Amino acid sequence: MTRAGLPVRHWVFPGHPVDVTTVAPVKADLRGWQLRRCGCVGDAGMVSQANLTRLSASGGQYILCMPMRRGAEVTREVLQRPGRYQRVADNLRVKEVVVGDGERRRRSIVCHNPQAEQRQRAHRQALLRELEAELASRHEVRGAGHTTRVCELRASRRDGRDLRWTTGGLLGMDAAKQRAEARLDGTFVVPSNDDSLTPADLALGDTQRQRVAEAWRTLKHGLRRRPVLHWAVHRIHAHVALSVLALLVERVSEHACGDTWRNIRADLEQMKLAQLSSPPGEIWQVTEPSSDAATRLTCLAITHPPAVLHLA
Repeated sequence: MTRAGLPVRHWVFPGHPVDVTTVAPVKADLRGWQLRRCGCVGDAGMVSQANLTRLSASGGQYILCMPMRRGAEVTREVLQRPGRYQRVADNLRVKEVVVGDGERRRRSIVCHNPQAEQRQRAHRQALLRELEAELASRHEVRGAGHTTRVCELRASRRDGRDLRWTTGGLLGMDAAKQRAEARLDGTFVVPSNDDSLTPADLALGDTQRQRVAEAWRTLKHGLRRRPVLHWAVHRIHAHVALSVLALLVERVSEHACGDTWRNIRADLEQMKLAQLSSPPGEIWQVTEPSSDAATRLTCLAITHPPAVLHLA
């Protein structure tokens, strides 16, 4: 993608390789392109020491989203560094943290989204209420063997991190872990080796990654709902190519209108095509566009559709 968010090239890989193995073939393919500047923006699934070394080779730049694991450098050193946040958008604050000195120094941008913090906190509180109700319904006997359900809760990746064994041998809520998780609400860390980009540029670059990830989740959600048989390789490639083309249309529309695609689509969806049937015949008529829809069509250089499309 370009810096403006326009998709230029995409790759399709088999489903069985893990994400970290896709960096090498992509970087090898880009060697033949006459690019003055190219940076890799990836999510937590792309983070590995081998990938960081490979992306840094020959002066390469990267912007990655680090996984927030307890005890890792991100939570141990980066998030603990004091500093003042800089507001780059209504829902985004950033601050720069540098760990180490010299060539081995590591630059990270700590980003905080107040709106995401509220959503994540409400979601976590709802899960904790469900977990508390689940524990309240358990009637465990001290010193007795644990039931299958208790073992499942303790081993759960979602619920197990908020639980602990009490001194009496019963399963209870871990308040310390809950407070530690609450401090991470709405916060994510973006490391990069590109010193020419400002903290705001790095944060906005990761926002582009989030938009692509959201589009990909929408694509996979549609695959689950519709009976589309994507067993043939050429059908998979075609579906992904059409999705990338749709992403390009969205980005071009956003640049032309200076607004988000969600708002543009909401205005254009007000235009309807009505079929009017009567004994003499039928008429296919387009509803009169609202002022907002007419403005969108003008910005996109699209001719207003005629009032009557078909008369029979």
